[in-house]
Amino acid sequence: MSRARQPPLVTGISPNEGISWTKVTIRGENLGTGPTDLIGLTICGHNCLLTAEWMSASKIVCRVGQAKNDKGDIIVTTKSGGRGTSTVSFKLLKPEKIGILDQSAVWVDEMNYYDMRTDRNKGIPPLSLRPANPLGIEIDKGRFPQKDLEALFPGMSADFTSENFSAAWYLIENHSTTSFDQLKTAVVNLKKQANKKNEGSLAYVKGGLSTFFEAQDALSAIHQKLEADGTEKVEGSMTQKLENVLNRASHTADTLFQEVLGRKDKADSTRNALNVLQRFKFLFNLPLNIERNIQKGDYDVVINDYEKAKSLFGKTEVQVFKKYYAEVETRIEALRELLLDKLLETPSTLHDQKRYIRYLSDLHAPGDPAWQCIGAQHQWILQLMHNCKETYVKEQKGKDIFFPMLELEGDVRPSPLGHLSQTASLKRGSSFQSTRDDAWRYKAPQQVVFVEKLTKLVVSQLPNFWKLWISYVNGSLFSETAEKSGQMERSKKNARQRQNDFKKMIQEVMHSLVKLIRGALLPLSLREGESRQYGGWEMKSELSGQWLTHVIQTVRLSSESLTALEIPNDMLQIIQDLILDLRVRCIMVTLQHTAEDIKRLAEKEDWVVDNEGLTSLPSQFEQCIVHSLQALKTVLDCKPGEASVFQHQRTQEDVCQLSIGIMQVFIDCLEQLSTKPDGDIDTAHLSVDVSSPDLFGSLHEDSSLSSEQRLLITLSNCRYLERHTFLNIAEHFERHGFQGLEKITQVSMESLKDLDQRLFEMYIEFKADPIVGSLEPGIYAGYFDWKDCLVPAG
Repeated sequence: MSRARQPPLVTGISPNEGISWTKVTIRGENLGTGPTDLIGLTICGHNCLLTAEWMSASKIVCRVGQAKNDKGDIIVTTKSGGRGTSTVSFKLLKPEKIGILDQSAVWVDEMNYYDMRTDRNKGIPPLSLRPANPLGIEIDKGRFPQKDLEALFPGMSADFTSENFSAAWYLIENHSTTSFDQLKTAVVNLKKQANKKNEGSLAYVKGGLSTFFEAQDALSAIHQKLEADGTEKVEGSMTQKLENVLNRASHTADTLFQEVLGRKDKADSTRNALNVLQRFKFLFNLPLNIERNIQKGDYDVVINDYEKAKSLFGKTEVQVFKKYYAEVETRIEALRELLLDKLLETPSTLHDQKRYIRYLSDLHAPGDPAWQCIGAQHQWILQLMHNCKETYVKEQKGKDIFFPMLELEGDVRPSPLGHLSQTASLKRGSSFQSTRDDAWRYKAPQQVVFVEKLTKLVVSQLPNFWKLWISYVNGSLFSETAEKSGQMERSKKNARQRQNDFKKMIQEVMHSLVKLIRGALLPLSLREGESRQYGGWEMKSELSGQWLTHVIQTVRLSSESLTALEIPNDMLQIIQDLILDLRVRCIMVTLQHTAEDIKRLAEKEDWVVDNEGLTSLPSQFEQCIVHSLQALKTVLDCKPGEASVFQHQRTQEDVCQLSIGIMQVFIDCLEQLSTKPDGDIDTAHLSVDVSSPDLFGSLHEDSSLSSEQRLLITLSNCRYLERHTFLNIAEHFERHGFQGLEKITQVSMESLKDLDQRLFEMYIEFKADPIVGSLEPGIYAGYFDWKDCLVPAG
């Protein structure tokens, strides 16, 4: 049968020589798994197990006994490994004999002496220990192997202090080569030692014989005197004197030995107290060790020590132990409060939260620290969000916010999305990492910066909050100790009961996020009473479509990050509703700004006519609408989980009316240009022949145009708009998903045709004025009436 562990091996001893009772340190391998595993330890053949102190599997401390060999091995025996071997040896030195009254410079190490005969831990004076050489002759070690001797004398021992002492084994081992005469001498020595012991006992009796006889004579004399007197008085006085003598003798004896006996009692009590302190030093040192380890942050050590103390002294009835264990409980309670305070501190990492929860569960803290941590984290996230809003509102009121008026360069307003979109890329589930410089932060409206900061805050804090809840649900917050004590099962049961509470926490965070964004961008969508809590912004001017587009992109990325946490979609639906409202608002604002830009196109008309008789105005009009629709492309496109921006009838009607308004604005712009009063118009140009091929060529040279020329150019532009531009714009609207195109096209065409008709009639009136002016006097002179004229035919 093979053992589970290797046999012990001794590889070193320090010191490697010394007299009996020298304290030595033994080192090696596989020296036992614990104090109970060590069942045997011999040095030079002497059993040293009673003085052995097991330190570790590689270290044992003990004292060397009165060995029978001058030099020998160190053999360790364990339950798990069996009898071991040794690669080193110990040399036993003979001590010099020191008399009782001789001075010595040697410090006598205090120790317990053991009765080697009975292996009982019974204190006996050092002077009564057996001599190392009882025969009194020179020891001559034989070369008989130890194993052969053990086989020859099974169950016996060569140690003369052992109960199983074998004289034959002792003689073979120590005096195998001794001569017969020397053995005779040894017998004589043994007889002398026996006689000395007997004589010593008798000597004590002989030494006290004189005293004994004196006492006997005194008592006899007293007895004779009592008989001679025969009176009660003498008897009484003598009896009284005898009692006094005996009392004085007793008092004197007590006086003589009281100090000695008192010192003995005090020494015994001190020794007992020291033994108790040594044996139970773990408990007595535990309160101080707990405080030191708490200061160092070694909470694991404190918990292990507390569990050990609880198992050993938790139910003790000893008053001293109860007192010290109460001190331990007091410090553990303080540690629980400290750990709970650290757990509820904010901000803190998920790793620290899990660590403190595990510590509190191992310390059997009352309540549910994990749920307390979840509640504290929830309140902290809400507080962070509101503090963020208050900070930016105060910053807005404290300085004049710069809202950049985007200048008109060329045909369209420049879009800030170019460099914004490059830095706003956010992977699914990742946190915001903004690399923009301070210039962008200064130019951006305060509401936009606030929304970015708010969403970044939520996306960075909510994942840890969600993971903490998941760990609470599956029980991974607790250690094996808590699992064995059934605490994990109770926690899972609590988690199932608190699912609705946690769902309300997530919904509250989502509602706060959405309402804070609405308060900054869509204040009219808040209910009455919510403006003060979630609003408070100074709306000096409304955000442009470009900034709203950027905000939409920011909120979308936040929604994607939260979706990656596997938060249920019903909790995130409120964010989708916010995104939809922002998209609708962005479309409205962009179309309104587009109408304002088109209204200013009249200022850009240079009246330069190309080969087809058109100016650049129709092209600018189309380009302006195309750029606006391109800016809205990301807003109009539906991300996964988003609804179409045109799903509501109200939105379709509003967008349709704004689109019609844009067309009408441009038609009004054309009418304004065609009827613009010009005081510098030369009247000579009024009669220029329309069919003159040099008409448009002369426009390049002469910048001042007549009203007649403006009408002609505008009529040409109107015809191009009707045949090309409006149809192209309708295709762009259709491509971007706009609804009600038929109505937009129909109303726009009717307005354009109406303008064309009016402008044409105006032009006819201009051309007919000279003819009518020359014919009119003659007509009225002859009382001419058109009714009398025949209708031309053929």
